[in-house]
Amino acid sequence: MPQTRNQISGGIVVGPAILGRDITVILPPQIPMATSGLPAGSPTFTGRQRDLDRLLDSLKPPGPADQTRDERARAVVVTAVGGLAGVGKTELAVQAARTALGRDWFPGGVLFADLFGYDEDRRRDPGQVLEGMLGALGVPGEHIPAHAQDRSRLYRSILAEFAAHGQRILIIADNIDTPQQGELLLPADGVNAAILTFRHTLAMLNARLLDLNVLDVDGAVAMLDAALRIADPHDTRIPAGLVGAAQLAEVCGFLPLALRIAAALLAEDPALTPAVLTGELQQVQPIDGLAYGDEGVRRAFELSYRSPTPHQQQLFRLLTLNPGPDISTTAAAALTAQPEPAVRAVLKEMARAHLIERGTAPGRWRMHDLVRQYANTLSLQHAEVDHRDQALHRLLRHYTVTARAAVAHLNPTVEDPVAGGFGSRWQALAWLDIELPHLAAAAHTAADVGHSAVAIVLPLELAFFLNWRRLFSEWITMSSLARDTAKRIGNRDGEGAALNNLGLALVEVRRFEEAITAHQDAVAVFRETGDRNSEGTALNNLGVALRQARQSEDAFIAYAGIAFAYQDPLPEVERFEEAVSAYRQHLAVCREAGNLHGEATALNDLGIALQQTGAVDDAIYTYQDALTLYHRTGDRRGEGQTLNNLGIALRQVRRFEEAVNAHRQGLAICRRTGDRRGEGQTLNNLGIALRQTRRVEEAVTAHQNAIILYHETGDRHSEAMALNNLGIALRLARRFGEAVNAHRQGLAICRQTGDRQGEGRALTNLGIVLRGVRRFEEAIKAGQAAVTIFAMAGDEYSEAVAHATLEESIRASTTAKD
Repeated sequence: MPQTRNQISGGIVVGPAILGRDITVILPPQIPMATSGLPAGSPTFTGRQRDLDRLLDSLKPPGPADQTRDERARAVVVTAVGGLAGVGKTELAVQAARTALGRDWFPGGVLFADLFGYDEDRRRDPGQVLEGMLGALGVPGEHIPAHAQDRSRLYRSILAEFAAHGQRILIIADNIDTPQQGELLLPADGVNAAILTFRHTLAMLNARLLDLNVLDVDGAVAMLDAALRIADPHDTRIPAGLVGAAQLAEVCGFLPLALRIAAALLAEDPALTPAVLTGELQQVQPIDGLAYGDEGVRRAFELSYRSPTPHQQQLFRLLTLNPGPDISTTAAAALTAQPEPAVRAVLKEMARAHLIERGTAPGRWRMHDLVRQYANTLSLQHAEVDHRDQALHRLLRHYTVTARAAVAHLNPTVEDPVAGGFGSRWQALAWLDIELPHLAAAAHTAADVGHSAVAIVLPLELAFFLNWRRLFSEWITMSSLARDTAKRIGNRDGEGAALNNLGLALVEVRRFEEAITAHQDAVAVFRETGDRNSEGTALNNLGVALRQARQSEDAFIAYAGIAFAYQDPLPEVERFEEAVSAYRQHLAVCREAGNLHGEATALNDLGIALQQTGAVDDAIYTYQDALTLYHRTGDRRGEGQTLNNLGIALRQVRRFEEAVNAHRQGLAICRRTGDRRGEGQTLNNLGIALRQTRRVEEAVTAHQNAIILYHETGDRHSEAMALNNLGIALRLARRFGEAVNAHRQGLAICRQTGDRQGEGRALTNLGIVLRGVRRFEEAIKAGQAAVTIFAMAGDEYSEAVAHATLEESIRASTTAKD
C-alpha cells in the first residue's frame, strides 16, 4: 500500500488537517492579527522610566539558566500593574509592550484586550475576550468551545505550542475588575508573559505586583510640555512659566489623566497661561474643572466608586472628615464607631481598590487630593444618611482623649500616666510625633465648625508636648487659637489657661514684651474668676518673662571670659526685682493651697531671679528647698533642672567642684528621663564649670555633646550659645584654629536667627581669640562690630564689656607694631 506522508511547517495548525499523499502545507511565519489590536503609545509618555524598567525586567525572555529551573520557579510570568484611576496604567503597559516588541522579545506578537472592568455598560466577560483572542490566534470560529473554561484550556494549549516553537506571545488584559476576570486569560506554560492592569491590588494572582504612584513634579511638568508641543511644536508656555506649570501640576495632583486634560485646555486656548489656568481651577474644585468633552477626572473616579460595597462607600465618604494629611486605623474606627478589626479590613479593601493609599507608616491611610475632593462632594451629598456631624464629633473626641493620655507621660503631676492607655513615655511620644499635624488640624477644624470646647482643650493638652519637642511656633499658633476661641464664647478659665501657655511659648522665642503682656492678662483673668492656684501659676510665669527680658544667658561670664564680668550683679535689675515679687506671690498662693509641686516650681524660679539680683547665697538655699520638694513629689525632670540651676549658682560663688557635682547629678537625671533639652543645657553648664576647674579638655567634650543635642532638637539659639562656649574652652586649651571656627559657626547661627545679643557676644569672644593668635586687625573689626550691636540694642553693660575687649585688642596691636 502506498505510504501517505504529511508535513506542516512554519506555524501551528488549529482545526482539521489535510490528509493526502505527499502533501506539504506551508503556513505563514506569523499571525498578523496577534498585534493588530495594540493601541498606539502616547508621545507624551514621560516620568515613568523606573516603572518601565521594572516592567520590562519582568518581560525579558527566559535565558539558558531559566530554562533549567524547575517549573514552579519559572511560573512568575504575570505582572499586575495597579493604581489609581487615571494614573497611567494602560499607557505603561502599552509602552512596555512596544518596547519589548522592538527588542524581539515576543516573536509571536501581542494580544491586547480591554475588559472595561469598571464600566458596567461596557464590561466584558472573560469568555467573550477569550473568543476574540482565540480568533486572533487563528482558531476558526466553529472550533471555539462554547464555555469559558473550555476556551481557556484551548487558549492555554495553543499558547504553549507557540512557546514550544519559539513564538513567545505577550498578553495584555487591561482594566480587569476581579481576579476571576483575569485568571482565565493567563498563560500557564512559564514562557509566554502577561500584563494585567487594574484599579484593585490583585495579590492572589501569583503575579509580580507593580503599583503606580502619581508623577513627580518634574515628570508632570515634562508631560504638560510634551502634550502642548504635539499640538504646536513652537508652544513655549511651559518652559517660559515653570513656576506656574509646577503649580498647575500640583493642582492636577500630578495625575497623568488630569495633566492630559489640563494640557488640552491649554492647547485649545493659546492665550491661556498655566498660571491663569491654575487660578481658574482653584476658583472651583479642580476635580470639576478638569474635564474635556466626555473625558474627566470625576468620571474616572465615579467608575471606581461603583465597585465597593455600601459599607466601604460610606467609610470612603466619611474619611474626608479627617482634617489631617492621613488617618490611622484607630481614628477611622472612632470616626465610624465600628470595631477596629472590622474597619481595618474595610480600609485594606479600599486600598486594594486604590480609593485610598497606604500612608508612610503602618496602619495609616491617605487619599490623593483629587480623590479627596470627589469623596468630599459625596460626603456632603450623603451628610444626613452618614450622620456626618456625629462622626466628626467622635473623631475630635478621639483626638482629644488620646492626646490627653499621651501627654500624661510628660506631665510630672500625673500620678499614673499608664492608666490612659500608653504603656511608656516612648510610645506616647511616638504617637504624638505622628499625630501632631492631625491634632493641629483638628483643633482648627473644631474652631471653624463650632466645636469650641475641642478648639480650647486640645491646644491646652498639647502644651507639655510642644514644649518638650521645642515646637514653639506651633505652640504659639495653637495657644492663640485657644485664647481667641475661649474669648469669643466667654470661657474665662480657658482664656486664662491659653494666655498662660501663650506667654510661655513667647518667652521661648524671645518675644519677651508680648509674653509679659500675655501673663499679665492671665493674672487678671484668674483674679477675676477667683482661681488662686492658676493665678499663682500665672504670676510665676510672669516672673520668668520679666526675668528673661533682661537676663543675659548665664550671667555673661560664659562669653566674655574676663574678670570683672561676674564681680557685680547685672545692672538694671528692676525687672528682676519685679520677677522676685511675682515668684513670692506665687509661692504664697501655693503654700496656702498646699500645692507642693507648685511650691517647688516657684522656689526654683525664685532662685533664678535672686541669682540675677546678686543674692546668690539666697538663691542656693532656695534651690535646695526646691530640690527637696521636687524629690517628694516625684518630679525627676524638675529635680534635674533645679540641679542645673544650683550648679550655676555654686559656680558664681566659686564653689566649682560642688557645681560640677550638681551638674553631673542633673545630667544623669536628664538622661534617665529622656529630657534632651535639659541634657543639652546641663552639658553646656557642666562644660563651663569644668573650665573653671581647668579641666578644659573635659569641658570641650561637654560643649561638643551639648551642640550635638541642640542641633538634633532644632534649638538653634542654644546651639549658638554652646558653640560660643566651646570656642572659649578651645581657646583655653590653646586650640586656637578650632576656637575661631566655633565662634564663627555660632556667629553665623545668630545672624540666621536674628539674635543680635548673641551675635554681639559671639563677636566679642571671637575678638578675644583672634587677639590671642595675633590677628589684630580681625580682632579689632570683631570688637567694633560687637560694640555697635550692643549700643544699638541699648545694652550698656554688654557694650562696656565689648568695649573693654576692643581696647585690649587695640593696645595689643599697638604694642606689636612698636
